[in-house]
Amino acid sequence: MSNEPQRIIRALEPIYDRYIDLHWPLLRIALGLTLLAHGWPKLMMGAQAVAAATLARRGIEPALPLAYALIFLETAGAVMIALGLLTRPIAAALVVEFVVIVLQHVPNGFAWTNRGYEFPLLWGIAFLVVLIRGGGPFSVDRAIGREV
Repeated sequence: MSNEPQRIIRALEPIYDRYIDLHWPLLRIALGLTLLAHGWPKLMMGAQAVAAATLARRGIEPALPLAYALIFLETAGAVMIALGLLTRPIAAALVVEFVVIVLQHVPNGFAWTNRGYEFPLLWGIAFLVVLIRGGGPFSVDRAIGREV
């Protein structure tokens, strides 16, 4: 007996069965590449500009080393998430990053339309799920047979 619910449209079962293993890599790749779109502009600005414009302005110190970490996580780390390479350690660092971001946005309330914490909270939870789940199928971690 399976824990899966019975499918309403049974004719679609072959499609579901064929692609069931793709849900996790699809989500992991989408998260990584979307995060890369946020990290790339920071990389192009440079660490000193990110430190001054983003971190120090908000009272987050030491701004310059944290800017380097932020840029690394949102560029190289994003690619590593997409590939499923060192997935859990990178996801753990991203959870910490997004906790800090959420705390910075709490004074604005929940709604993202007011620069609230809704959107960063969603990102943080997504990376928490990646931390728990790991790289999964079709990841570099799985291909090398090692996962932290």
